[in-house]
Amino acid sequence: MADDLFRSSSEPATLPLASRMRPRSLDEYVGQQDLLGPGTPTRQAIEEGKLGSVVLWAPPGCGKTTLAHIVAKHLDAHIEVQSAVTAGVADIRRIAKAAADRQGFEQRATLLLLDEIHHFNKSQQDALLGYLEDGTLSLIGATTENPFVVLHPALLSRARVLPLKPLVASDIEGLLTRALADQERGLGARDLSLSDDALAHLVTCAAVRYDRQGDYHYDTISAFIKSVRGSDSDAALHYLARMIQAGEDPRFICRRLMILASEEIGNAEPQALVLAVSAAQAVERLGMPEARIVMGQLVTFLAEAPKSNRSYVAIDKALADVESKPLGEIPMHLRNAPHSGLSELGHGEGYQYPHDAPGGWVDVDYLPEGADLDTPYYDPTDRGYERRMKERRDGRK
Repeated sequence: MADDLFRSSSEPATLPLASRMRPRSLDEYVGQQDLLGPGTPTRQAIEEGKLGSVVLWAPPGCGKTTLAHIVAKHLDAHIEVQSAVTAGVADIRRIAKAAADRQGFEQRATLLLLDEIHHFNKSQQDALLGYLEDGTLSLIGATTENPFVVLHPALLSRARVLPLKPLVASDIEGLLTRALADQERGLGARDLSLSDDALAHLVTCAAVRYDRQGDYHYDTISAFIKSVRGSDSDAALHYLARMIQAGEDPRFICRRLMILASEEIGNAEPQALVLAVSAAQAVERLGMPEARIVMGQLVTFLAEAPKSNRSYVAIDKALADVESKPLGEIPMHLRNAPHSGLSELGHGEGYQYPHDAPGGWVDVDYLPEGADLDTPYYDPTDRGYERRMKERRDGRK
């Protein structure tokens, strides 16, 4: 139970090192200085036992569970630990009944630590509301998912979201050094030491963070795409390396780059899409680790290429017109006339074949008759190959 979470200073040696070294106070707690540093409102609320119900939002390894235990210690509360993966409404009701009895007979509060709270569905979340409202329970929910997406507004209105930041390299180095030196709970009695290279390696391995389905996945691919769009090849390669190191599916990366080649570069560099498709095929055939070379070439080409989203804007403008405006009749000179009856009705009459004209172009209207359309849809930039397209268009005018 929770009352055993903070053990005496003499920890059994059989416990995992991480459990033995778990911080027991805010002074021992590492990281989150913006939130928990001396004099901050959140730290003051914790120390005074007035934090209330909160949802701790952070990736694994940031100290969510440890912080919950520290909060409980300052509350002098009984703590119930549950995982939303296995708990249900019946468990919540059982805990709430015991909490009400404890509050009545012992005048002691109960804190529910609910790990992986994002696994609770709406009805399970609703089961908490009344107990939080009347003070039967206080809640600390822990989640790696975005609570504003996975939790319902009614629950969020009763629990403040506290986002925790990932530990930085210096934080992890401090924790490792502390574990090596601590005589009682750590490895200090063994007189062990780490070389600088070994310590740096452990810090680097511990700091690699990536979830292939959660927020960090989407944040990383977002930063990657925006870096390519922003023509920063170094940043783009950095985020590509993160994804490769974390085992992201190379096919996913290549699909996003094929979209980017057309959406963000387009006709400013028509070879971008050609190279993106070729790279995707090469990655399929090569596999990792050689595929990283192909992806590196593609990323640097796309990042350094001139940019234009005018084709992407153009098709969306055309679609908007088709969806919202009268379409107008197709001009008779553009209509198909596969047999004489349609020809007699005027289909194809007056059509001018551009290849028969000087310069391969004739000045006719191809848009539907009488349509009020938001044209021009396509407006080439003066960047890259689109400059030549713009010059040809201006010349025809």
